[in-house]
Amino acid sequence: MSILVNEIAVPSVENVTITEDTLSVDLSDGRTISVPLAWFPRLMHSTPAERNKWRLIGKGHGIHWEDIDEDISVEGLLAGKPSGESQTSFKKWLNNKLSSLPRKRSNHTARRHN
Repeated sequence: MSILVNEIAVPSVENVTITEDTLSVDLSDGRTISVPLAWFPRLMHSTPAERNKWRLIGKGHGIHWEDIDEDISVEGLLAGKPSGESQTSFKKWLNNKLSSLPRKRSNHTARRHN
């Protein structure tokens, strides 16, 4: 008995657009997949500059953000899968990110207006 296996061709990424609340990925087959940015907490807690610094991986079947160490696959997006990162891992990443931010210096000298 032989079994026929239909291989499903996974489209590749053509472009990525990120707004304050949405990740949209344009695919090579003409579709655009939009998902809530909240699905990917690292992207949600990143600066616009960090969000816009992405590159394709796996011959365009995934997206990588170097500065925030985030990878998202086209297969995962097509399947409707949010980030699989554990809360513990995310909290550790967020604490490291927050501790590396430059601290604002406060000016404790008050000026008197006469």
